[in-house]
Amino acid sequence: MYEARLFFTLIEAVFEVRIVIQLACTQCKRRNYATSKNKKNDPGRIEFKKYCRWCGTHTLHKETK
Repeated sequence: MYEARLFFTLIEAVFEVRIVIQLACTQCKRRNYATSKNKKNDPGRIEFKKYCRWCGTHTLHKETK
């Protein structure tokens, strides 16, 4: 019983650190991707170069609010 409670407490702690974010294309401003990030490792907004199906090219995608 104690081991199961400890296991679920550890799982909850892991999910508290990661948050779900939206990535938006910098050219067309559409939100194309949803991903998660670690708040402690990446406190600022993250940027990825990803494919935008609306622009048809690889563009910079930034984290939105």
